[in-house]
Amino acid sequence: MSKLLGSSEAKQSPSFYYPKYPIECAGSSQYNNRAFYTACILVPFFFKRLLSLSWTSYLYLAAILYLPLWGLSLIYFSWYASYPLDQQFTAESLPISNFMEIIDDELKQKYPDTSKIPMEVFFESYFDGKINLKQDCLKTFEQRYSWASFGLTLNQIKFFLFQFIPEMIWHSRSQDQDQVRDHYDRGDDFYNAFLGETMIYTSGLVSDFDKKESLEQLQQNKLHDVCERLQLKPGDRHLDLGCGWGTLVNYAAKNYKSNSTGITLAVNQAKYATNKSKELGTLDNAKFVCMDYRDAPRRPRYNKISCLEMAEHVGIRKFSEFLDQIKDMLEDDGLFYLQIAGLRSAFQYEDLVWGLFMAKYVFPGADASCPLYWVINKLETAGFEIKSVNTVGIHYSATIGRWYENWMSNKDSITSKYGKRWFRVWEVFLAWSTIVARQGSSTCFQILAHKNLNAFDRAAVLTKPL
Repeated sequence: MSKLLGSSEAKQSPSFYYPKYPIECAGSSQYNNRAFYTACILVPFFFKRLLSLSWTSYLYLAAILYLPLWGLSLIYFSWYASYPLDQQFTAESLPISNFMEIIDDELKQKYPDTSKIPMEVFFESYFDGKINLKQDCLKTFEQRYSWASFGLTLNQIKFFLFQFIPEMIWHSRSQDQDQVRDHYDRGDDFYNAFLGETMIYTSGLVSDFDKKESLEQLQQNKLHDVCERLQLKPGDRHLDLGCGWGTLVNYAAKNYKSNSTGITLAVNQAKYATNKSKELGTLDNAKFVCMDYRDAPRRPRYNKISCLEMAEHVGIRKFSEFLDQIKDMLEDDGLFYLQIAGLRSAFQYEDLVWGLFMAKYVFPGADASCPLYWVINKLETAGFEIKSVNTVGIHYSATIGRWYENWMSNKDSITSKYGKRWFRVWEVFLAWSTIVARQGSSTCFQILAHKNLNAFDRAAVLTKPL
């Protein structure tokens, strides 16, 4: 017990961002399945009796009402489920005014000092300038259980039903292009303000727990790790899907002499990556193409394929097709490296509120962030064999924490060009996500796979654990 986070005796590495009050929020463990299933039986039966319906009609009605009843029960328990009783730590009971100044009179009247404000109401009001924070955003979020509640709101339900679900079902080329370019072509300076000189928008890796490594070192650790896992060799045909600003492709081409191609839908990213390739002298074996991943050339096949945190944007409905495409493009003795953000299966209500926030403001269309079992099942069903899996959520927390520090240090320049609202959106995103990745609400999986073929030389790809 003494080594639990929050304990005075726990050894803390300077690389990570530790919680003061590691509280467990209410969630799936407190969700009352018995009450839900009872409602699924009794509500249709009520209408059967009221309307004198047949038993066949009752069964149809029960099927129709299943999802609406599940949604209503989820909303209800998000507001009224009690937090787990077996907490190791408790949050301080502090007034809202300790953390923020509510400027809007109507909002101030609705949420007096002794109450808690729904998280969605808080960040929407903060973005609109109706609330100002009194201290650092990350510190404020570390004490969120003192001032915030995590009940699902009407606005979130409307967003989920009328935007998230339709986009998840559709995932057309035009939809993906519009979402990616609106997000990633905002401006290289916008992203440089938190990503730093490496311009990598994926999790880095901590290699030294005894010191605070820089963001650049974390990303260098990750670049080396990916190339080593892929066992890149000179002359390997390497494809990086969703290459971002091209840092991995240029790194592989320069340090491993691979013939690497990066594909991105974002125009600015492709231009930036090509210009960086000129600086680094990798034009002969590094290539960048602005196109939809579905149009990636399939022949000649690739020896190595990497995809770092792009597959989330492929979407749940398209994910199997995406993996079939990867399999078709990969040599029979090739390796596929997939780094993908994921969620825990045993949710807490904070996870749902954070996920809807991310879908609305930060990564629209990235609906294929799922629990590990779902991703593994999809890979194995597509004919891949899993060679290794690493969960690196704590490393992601360390990475995002450094992004947050960079962002806050560039507050004036970002606010002057992009406005206070955009600054605040990313301020909340980076602060909250530092915590969310640390506590396991979201995480990141590094998966190395190859085709499940009898002829595959499994001994040839054995390596020491990195």
